[in-house]
Amino acid sequence: MTIKDIFSAIVNQPDLRKKVLFIIGLLVVYRLAANIPLPGVNALQLKQLFDGNQLLSMLNVFSGGGLSNISIVLLGVGPYITASIIMQLMTTIIPSLERLYKEEGEAGRQKFNFWTRWLTVPLAVIQAYAMISLLKSQNVFTDLTPFTTVVIVITATAGSIFLMWLGELITEKGLGNGVSMMIFAGIVAALPTGVSRFMATWDPSQFFSYLLFFMVGAITIAGVILVNEGQRIIPVSYAKRVRGSQVYGGTASHLPLKVNQAGVIPIIFAVSIILIPTMIASFVAQAYQGQKAGEMAIQVSAFLQDQFVYGSLFFILVILFTYFYTTVVFDPYKISENLQKQGGYVPGIRPGQATADHLHYIIMRITLAGSVFLGLIAVLPYIVQGITHIQALQIGGVSILIVVSVVLEFIKHTESQLAMRSYEGF
Repeated sequence: MTIKDIFSAIVNQPDLRKKVLFIIGLLVVYRLAANIPLPGVNALQLKQLFDGNQLLSMLNVFSGGGLSNISIVLLGVGPYITASIIMQLMTTIIPSLERLYKEEGEAGRQKFNFWTRWLTVPLAVIQAYAMISLLKSQNVFTDLTPFTTVVIVITATAGSIFLMWLGELITEKGLGNGVSMMIFAGIVAALPTGVSRFMATWDPSQFFSYLLFFMVGAITIAGVILVNEGQRIIPVSYAKRVRGSQVYGGTASHLPLKVNQAGVIPIIFAVSIILIPTMIASFVAQAYQGQKAGEMAIQVSAFLQDQFVYGSLFFILVILFTYFYTTVVFDPYKISENLQKQGGYVPGIRPGQATADHLHYIIMRITLAGSVFLGLIAVLPYIVQGITHIQALQIGGVSILIVVSVVLEFIKHTESQLAMRSYEGF
């Protein structure tokens, strides 16, 4: 199905059209909220801070631009993402929580999501206070009284909860993940500013650097599509079963294993983890100014913001989180058990434990390629900027990955809904 067919279906199908318009309306509300600033912000100091801080620039991508504006939703969906990370980690530690998430069906997942929402609230409070302390130490906030601090923390927390609710409303429409769509909207909204900055700083003497920059961008987009759509096909056969005069089974099928099972989640996880020690160091530096602890904290913060150190840590964490998230979402033992119950088997592999070991071996091998690709995508902006010295377009590999992934996911969900309507008509 082509893009033209999908667009035509959205226009002609009333139910689908209402869903798309509803999602667009929520994204407009989100963008309006992202442009309502908090009081007492030094705009010039804020711009200088973001121009010289790679970590904040990356975090701004996941806040949808709300952080660079210091808006009422400056945290974006960060606290909700952090709460999801903690809950996913807890499933590997607490067996009862793992059973709730994996074995109790839809009711178990709803309870799991309920706890994740409640965990988001205290995390939003902590992150809001830490972010305000960090920005205050950089003279971004002026005349910040204790009362104003409390008001800003409450406002930022409410804004984060509001975005979490909007994201869930978008997800319920069945056309993609709401959180990813809001991040996508923030990236797209930043395009006009990026293009105008690029045109304002155009230098004809750097033509070949610009050409290299756009060639790398085109190759990145092609690579993202290739890896996102890449699959390892595992053949599956079903044994024949005779019930009375009827013969069932005897068919051949396949089990598709995606090269990138985790999507963009490992990059989001890595950004959240790297941000924690940086915020703690900034908070300690402010609280113990002029003391030994404060000086050590300043050194730690400067070390973490070094381009080589930051890029190396980011690359390693993305690979580790890709493997972790893949093991959470893909359970070879459960798949092997379900295949055996349905009379299916992988040709040449014994059912049961041997099949599970075979699937585990394959998924670990293809995840290596997917994790290295995600790691390279994460650090690609720093590599390209180091070679071309072009910083006018702040559109990195992560932004490209998110945009392409969201568009592909939207297309797939739209095709699925159109296929369901065809079956209903039949």
